[in-house]
Amino acid sequence: MRDPIVEFGEHAGKIWQTLYKHGYLDGEKLLEITKLTDSEFNVGIGWLAREDKIAKKDQYELDSTNLESKIGTNAGKVWKVLDIWGELDVSTITRLTRVDMQEVYSAIGWLAREDKICADSELEKFYLK
Repeated sequence: MRDPIVEFGEHAGKIWQTLYKHGYLDGEKLLEITKLTDSEFNVGIGWLAREDKIAKKDQYELDSTNLESKIGTNAGKVWKVLDIWGELDVSTITRLTRVDMQEVYSAIGWLAREDKICADSELEKFYLK
């Protein structure tokens, strides 16, 4: 059984490789080329933002991140609800944090890169390490 957190890093790698090859792309084109789902894409964006490797101006590009304030702040909110409530699914995290679901996935990617979060094998629940 594969570790879901390892898969998050692989999603980030697909995004990084695609941007390395193409220079910069909008989100729609990046999704199309990488063939990632919306949640996989957002987890990868969060991971790369934590690594300070991706920026979003008009389009996504490899650069020092300008996403830290948004994704990092949301990661703090996700961490806090997991610290209080324990193991939760994404829908519950979304409701408790009042953060859009796709932004929750980016925050989860950020926390995964920090090695602060775990997931069950089906990615149904997330919890802190």
